[in-house]
Amino acid sequence: MNCKISKNAAKVIQAELDKPENEGKKLRVYVTHSHGDHAHYGMGIDVPSETDIVVTTDKGIDVILEKDNAFLDGVRIDYFYVPEEGFAVTNPTKGNHGDH
Repeated sequence: MNCKISKNAAKVIQAELDKPENEGKKLRVYVTHSHGDHAHYGMGIDVPSETDIVVTTDKGIDVILEKDNAFLDGVRIDYFYVPEEGFAVTNPTKGNHGDH
């Protein structure tokens, strides 16, 4: 499985992971709901379970993904400052390039 994190997103995520209360935890990306051929995503700070896989990104951040969930393979995490500040999680490999 594969996950990409943009430079901006990596800075914000790493700052959250570095907080004392998140010691030993990792970033989790999950499917909030899916319909048809695409999904919508959420994120949280968590610990992996036996149903998960942990992938290391090129930014050195470990990400927890649910095993065998095709919607999670190839997910991309971005962080934008405009038009409003926040994360955007998409999966271009599944034709998901943002909300519709």
